[in-house]
Amino acid sequence: MRKISFVLAFLILVVGAQAQTTTELVVGQATPDFTLQYATKDSIVRTPLKLSDFIGKSNVILAFYPADWSGGCTKEVCAMRDDFGNIQKLNAEILAISGDYVYSHFEWAKHHSLPFKLLSDHSHAVAKMYNSYNDKSMMNKRTVYLIDKQGKIAYIDSEYSVRDDEDFNKLKAAIAGLQ
Repeated sequence: MRKISFVLAFLILVVGAQAQTTTELVVGQATPDFTLQYATKDSIVRTPLKLSDFIGKSNVILAFYPADWSGGCTKEVCAMRDDFGNIQKLNAEILAISGDYVYSHFEWAKHHSLPFKLLSDHSHAVAKMYNSYNDKSMMNKRTVYLIDKQGKIAYIDSEYSVRDDEDFNKLKAAIAGLQ
Protein backbone atom coordinates (compact mmCIF):
# COMPACT_ATOMS: atom_id res chain seq x y z
CA MET A 1 0.00 0.00 0.00
CA ARG A 2 2.83 2.39 0.89
CA LYS A 3 4.51 1.68 -2.47
CA ILE A 4 1.29 2.48 -4.36
CA SER A 5 0.89 5.75 -2.43
CA PHE A 6 4.46 6.71 -3.28
CA VAL A 7 3.97 5.93 -6.99
CA LEU A 8 0.67 7.84 -7.05
CA ALA A 9 2.27 10.87 -5.39
CA PHE A 10 5.16 10.72 -7.85
CA LEU A 11 2.81 10.60 -10.85
CA ILE A 12 0.80 13.55 -9.54
CA LEU A 13 4.03 15.51 -9.13
CA VAL A 14 5.28 14.67 -12.65
CA VAL A 15 1.94 15.36 -14.35
CA GLY A 16 1.56 18.61 -12.40
CA ALA A 17 5.03 19.76 -13.42
CA GLN A 18 4.31 18.98 -17.08
CA ALA A 19 1.00 20.85 -16.90
CA GLN A 20 2.75 24.07 -15.88
CA THR A 21 3.33 26.31 -18.85
CA THR A 22 5.71 29.20 -19.16
CA THR A 23 4.24 32.57 -19.93
CA GLU A 24 5.15 33.81 -23.38
CA LEU A 25 7.05 37.09 -23.21
CA VAL A 26 6.08 39.75 -25.74
CA VAL A 27 7.45 43.04 -27.01
CA GLY A 28 6.19 45.92 -24.87
CA GLN A 29 5.94 43.84 -21.70
CA ALA A 30 7.93 44.70 -18.58
CA THR A 31 10.99 42.47 -18.40
CA PRO A 32 11.17 39.92 -15.59
CA ASP A 33 13.88 40.86 -13.09
CA PHE A 34 16.60 38.50 -11.94
CA THR A 35 19.85 38.39 -10.00
CA LEU A 36 22.83 36.28 -11.14
CA GLN A 37 26.54 35.83 -10.46
CA TYR A 38 28.85 36.83 -13.30
CA ALA A 39 32.39 37.02 -14.56
CA THR A 40 34.30 39.32 -16.85
CA LYS A 41 37.63 38.89 -18.63
CA ASP A 42 39.23 40.48 -15.56
CA SER A 43 37.59 38.65 -12.67
CA ILE A 44 34.85 36.60 -11.12
CA VAL A 45 32.64 39.22 -9.53
CA ARG A 46 31.38 38.33 -6.06
CA THR A 47 28.48 40.82 -6.00
CA PRO A 48 25.56 39.44 -8.04
CA LEU A 49 24.19 41.47 -10.92
CA LYS A 50 20.55 42.54 -10.81
CA LEU A 51 18.87 43.33 -14.14
CA SER A 52 16.74 46.08 -12.61
CA ASP A 53 19.92 48.02 -11.77
CA PHE A 54 20.17 48.89 -15.49
CA ILE A 55 16.65 50.34 -15.73
CA GLY A 56 16.77 54.05 -16.47
CA LYS A 57 20.47 53.88 -17.31
CA SER A 58 20.93 51.87 -20.52
CA ASN A 59 19.37 49.46 -22.95
CA VAL A 60 20.29 45.84 -22.30
CA ILE A 61 20.91 42.96 -24.67
CA LEU A 62 20.19 39.62 -22.99
CA ALA A 63 21.99 37.04 -25.10
CA PHE A 64 21.15 33.49 -23.99
CA TYR A 65 23.52 30.86 -25.37
CA PRO A 66 24.07 27.12 -24.82
CA ALA A 67 27.66 26.82 -23.58
CA ASP A 68 31.06 28.44 -23.26
CA TRP A 69 33.79 27.11 -25.55
CA SER A 70 31.45 25.79 -28.26
CA GLY A 71 31.94 26.92 -31.86
CA GLY A 72 28.58 28.65 -32.39
CA CYS A 73 28.65 30.39 -29.03
CA THR A 74 32.21 31.57 -29.59
CA LYS A 75 31.17 32.98 -32.97
CA GLU A 76 28.21 34.77 -31.33
CA VAL A 77 30.11 36.45 -28.51
CA CYS A 78 33.09 37.31 -30.71
CA ALA A 79 30.77 39.09 -33.15
CA MET A 80 29.40 41.10 -30.23
CA ARG A 81 32.94 41.74 -29.00
CA ASP A 82 34.07 42.94 -32.43
CA ASP A 83 31.18 45.43 -32.64
CA PHE A 84 31.16 46.30 -28.95
CA GLY A 85 32.20 49.93 -29.52
CA ASN A 86 29.25 50.56 -31.83
CA ILE A 87 26.86 48.84 -29.42
CA GLN A 88 28.13 51.02 -26.59
CA LYS A 89 27.60 54.14 -28.72
CA LEU A 90 23.95 53.11 -28.88
CA ASN A 91 23.89 53.04 -25.04
CA ALA A 92 23.44 49.27 -24.77
CA GLU A 93 24.94 46.79 -22.31
CA ILE A 94 25.48 43.15 -23.29
CA LEU A 95 24.67 40.47 -20.72
CA ALA A 96 25.48 37.01 -22.08
CA ILE A 97 23.81 34.18 -20.14
CA SER A 98 24.46 30.44 -20.06
CA GLY A 99 24.28 27.62 -17.56
CA ASP A 100 28.06 27.44 -17.21
CA TYR A 101 29.71 28.33 -13.93
CA VAL A 102 31.43 31.69 -13.45
CA TYR A 103 34.83 29.95 -13.46
CA SER A 104 34.30 28.80 -17.05
CA HIS A 105 32.92 32.23 -17.96
CA PHE A 106 36.02 33.91 -16.57
CA GLU A 107 38.44 31.72 -18.52
CA TRP A 108 36.41 31.97 -21.73
CA ALA A 109 36.03 35.77 -21.45
CA LYS A 110 39.75 36.12 -20.74
CA HIS A 111 40.69 33.82 -23.65
CA HIS A 112 38.56 35.79 -26.14
CA SER A 113 39.00 39.22 -24.48
CA LEU A 114 35.24 39.67 -24.13
CA PRO A 115 34.44 43.20 -22.90
CA PHE A 116 31.02 42.39 -21.41
CA LYS A 117 29.55 40.39 -18.54
CA LEU A 118 28.92 36.63 -18.70
CA LEU A 119 26.16 35.61 -16.31
CA SER A 120 25.90 32.17 -14.74
CA ASP A 121 22.41 30.68 -14.70
CA HIS A 122 23.42 27.17 -13.68
CA SER A 123 19.91 26.21 -12.55
CA HIS A 124 18.51 27.69 -15.80
CA ALA A 125 15.83 29.50 -13.76
CA VAL A 126 16.33 32.74 -15.70
CA ALA A 127 16.48 30.94 -19.06
CA LYS A 128 13.18 29.25 -18.22
CA MET A 129 11.67 32.60 -17.19
CA TYR A 130 12.67 33.99 -20.60
CA ASN A 131 11.57 30.90 -22.58
CA SER A 132 15.22 30.33 -23.47
CA TYR A 133 15.72 26.81 -22.13
CA ASN A 134 15.76 23.62 -24.18
CA ASP A 135 14.38 20.71 -22.13
CA LYS A 136 15.88 18.13 -24.48
CA SER A 137 19.47 19.38 -24.47
CA MET A 138 19.15 20.73 -20.91
CA MET A 139 20.94 23.89 -22.09
CA ASN A 140 19.93 27.41 -22.99
CA LYS A 141 18.52 28.03 -26.44
CA ARG A 142 20.23 30.74 -28.48
CA THR A 143 17.81 33.64 -27.96
CA VAL A 144 18.21 37.39 -27.73
CA TYR A 145 16.11 39.98 -25.91
CA LEU A 146 16.56 43.73 -26.10
CA ILE A 147 15.38 45.58 -23.02
CA ASP A 148 14.87 49.33 -23.30
CA LYS A 149 15.84 51.90 -20.66
CA GLN A 150 12.32 51.79 -19.22
CA GLY A 151 12.62 48.06 -18.55
CA LYS A 152 10.31 46.97 -21.37
CA ILE A 153 11.06 44.24 -23.88
CA ALA A 154 11.79 46.07 -27.14
CA TYR A 155 12.89 43.16 -29.34
CA ILE A 156 12.90 39.35 -29.22
CA ASP A 157 14.71 36.90 -31.47
CA SER A 158 13.74 33.46 -30.18
CA GLU A 159 15.74 31.69 -32.90
CA TYR A 160 18.87 33.81 -33.06
CA SER A 161 21.32 32.34 -35.55
CA VAL A 162 25.06 32.74 -35.96
CA ARG A 163 25.17 31.24 -39.48
CA ASP A 164 25.60 34.73 -40.92
CA ASP A 165 25.28 38.37 -39.78
CA GLU A 166 21.56 38.68 -40.57
CA ASP A 167 20.22 38.25 -37.02
CA PHE A 168 23.02 40.33 -35.51
CA ASN A 169 22.24 43.14 -37.97
CA LYS A 170 18.53 42.95 -37.05
CA LEU A 171 19.48 43.25 -33.38
CA LYS A 172 21.70 46.30 -34.07
CA ALA A 173 18.87 47.91 -36.06
CA ALA A 174 16.51 47.34 -33.14
CA ILE A 175 18.99 49.00 -30.77
CA ALA A 176 19.42 51.95 -33.16
CA GLY A 177 15.62 52.26 -33.29
CA LEU A 178 15.56 52.95 -29.55
CA GLN A 179 17.63 56.12 -29.94
